Amino acid sequence: MMITNDVKYVGVNDHQVDLFEGQYVVPNGMAYNSYVILDEKIAVLDTVDTNFVDEWLANVEAALEGKTPAYLIVQHMEPDHSAGILAFLDKYPKATVVGNTKIFAMMEQFYQVSFDANKKEVADKEVLSLGKHELTFVFAPMVHWPEVMVVYDSTDKVLFSADGFGKFGALDVEEDWACEARRYYFGIVGKYGAKVQRLLQVASTLEIAVICPLHGPVLTGDLTPYLEKYDIWSSYRPESEGVFIAYSSIYGNTKKAAELLAEKLSQKGCPKVAIADLAREDMPECVEDAFRYDRLVLASVTYNADIFPFMKAFINDLLERNYQNRKIGLIENGTWAPMAAKVMRGMLEKSKDITFCEETVSIKSGVNDEVEAAIDRLADELMA
Repeated sequence: MMITNDVKYVGVNDHQVDLFEGQYVVPNGMAYNSYVILDEKIAVLDTVDTNFVDEWLANVEAALEGKTPAYLIVQHMEPDHSAGILAFLDKYPKATVVGNTKIFAMMEQFYQVSFDANKKEVADKEVLSLGKHELTFVFAPMVHWPEVMVVYDSTDKVLFSADGFGKFGALDVEEDWACEARRYYFGIVGKYGAKVQRLLQVASTLEIAVICPLHGPVLTGDLTPYLEKYDIWSSYRPESEGVFIAYSSIYGNTKKAAELLAEKLSQKGCPKVAIADLAREDMPECVEDAFRYDRLVLASVTYNADIFPFMKAFINDLLERNYQNRKIGLIENGTWAPMAAKVMRGMLEKSKDITFCEETVSIKSGVNDEVEAAIDRLADELMA
């Protein structure tokens, strides 16, 4: 696939994977992206997952049309992008591997190989000339690994963005970009918002016509929507007005309270109400919704003087990703000693810019008229 006159896509689609990084459900597979820049000196950017190295090498060979690459540029050392390095060098032994100090250190850790003659170690902001194309290396530590760097081609105005601007899903499947890019971002990159903000500041100084990520589609045309999404996500601002209700229930009473709250919020004109059973729905999808909306309600049973394990896992996922800048309502249930609200508040109260609703709904076993009245007051407070 031609991206520009000189830049070709040589990546692969993976429909074998069931859990990306061992935890993210990817029903539409994954793409492992790699690119070739054709010039006086030819550069290949990144490799692919170990299961697709042969297919990738065939793609590279077809793109080269009999020519020999001068460089293999490694932006990121996760094995889904670096597993083909040794096979590439077996096939093109005169190629020079380009990376930074941390990349080469990780390369030795992963593949027990060090380089001497065919190694070019680059510094931040260093420029590599391929002839017509001038490549600038921009270090992007902790987006989302410490060795990451992105590459800017000033000739074709292409930003090779490593894992930035990526998404779940193979490229031979049509699907909305934002939904799976959002789930990907908050699942994988979300903890490092400040680092992403720094990278966006650098990107704002560049004239960018195309973004080439290591996962997901090549982004072209008006890039403003993609840049705006990343700015919102990485600054932890809500993307949409609405309430996400996350509940954990054993015998259905806490579920009933959560559903009743959702009904009341809709009746009161809430623009969007999303609700999820944490025990049954995809946890990364729930994390995505918690970051997407400006209000969150947590509804949990009390369990062993604590909260239900799925709720604890959910809150921990939020904390690991620096959840902040939201309004939160609490619903607890406990037949003899309700503790859930206290525990949930305690877990979240150190987060930045969290506002807790004054109304806490406390259920003792089942939902009665008193509980329903409290739910109505909570709905009013969430809508205020």
